[in-house]
Amino acid sequence: MKSLKIILSVILISSICFSQGASGTDAKYEYRNLVDLPSAGILEKGFVGVTLDVLPKGVLISKLEVGVFDNFSFGISYGGSNIIGTGEIDWYKFPGVNARLRVLNETEGSPAITVGFDSQGKGQYFDEDDPSQFNFEDADTASRFEIKSPGFFAAVAKNFEFLGYLSVHGVINYTLENNDDKDLNIGIGVEKTLGGKVSLVAEYDFAINDNASGSIGEGDGYLNMGIRWAVGDGFTIGVDLRNMLDNKKFNANKSDRAIFVEYIKGIF
Repeated sequence: MKSLKIILSVILISSICFSQGASGTDAKYEYRNLVDLPSAGILEKGFVGVTLDVLPKGVLISKLEVGVFDNFSFGISYGGSNIIGTGEIDWYKFPGVNARLRVLNETEGSPAITVGFDSQGKGQYFDEDDPSQFNFEDADTASRFEIKSPGFFAAVAKNFEFLGYLSVHGVINYTLENNDDKDLNIGIGVEKTLGGKVSLVAEYDFAINDNASGSIGEGDGYLNMGIRWAVGDGFTIGVDLRNMLDNKKFNANKSDRAIFVEYIKGIF
């Protein structure tokens, strides 16, 4: 108990004394994703971002991003399921890659616009070489993540002053995980700051690319929400609730719980 009090004290002191992460009105950095959907945010030149997603079924996904040029960043990611827990780890088949280019910076009269590519999905990876992983009756034996990767995307974002800041987001994307459903997809989202260090984020993924007869989604889309807290210099933590509409055919539980951790640091 004494150790826990010390840890909590250090976190509280760092949140007061150090500069900001990516949440709240004092944020120094931009989100590249709200929860799962890509946003129009980008890493500035000379900065490195390391993120970690901890999801159900022992899923752990790490991502490294680098701001290489003005308005351009790229990164790699990797993970697997049953990393946290016991038994054999099921590593993802391939690493994920992502790149994004800001084509229009936000101004008073126009939104920010970013285009990019991201091959990293989330959750369990279903391999077409192992049809037994699909545990609902009419599933296609398509290689895909439980939550499909964005693939090619274009994202827009606009900030408004409203009791702090309110950010409105939109995205259109085309995933390469499309053996079961080849449709384009769209999503919308918001961020609302709660003081200098905390933000609420929410998104609705219409999942138009995941509602065919052999897909995982049931056609209701994915409603995800989360909270972000800047606890130190470039350090942001969060808690997410995913799939609040119970959109997965094989999942009887609503609101998958997940943890988000991010650290951003300037290196050149």
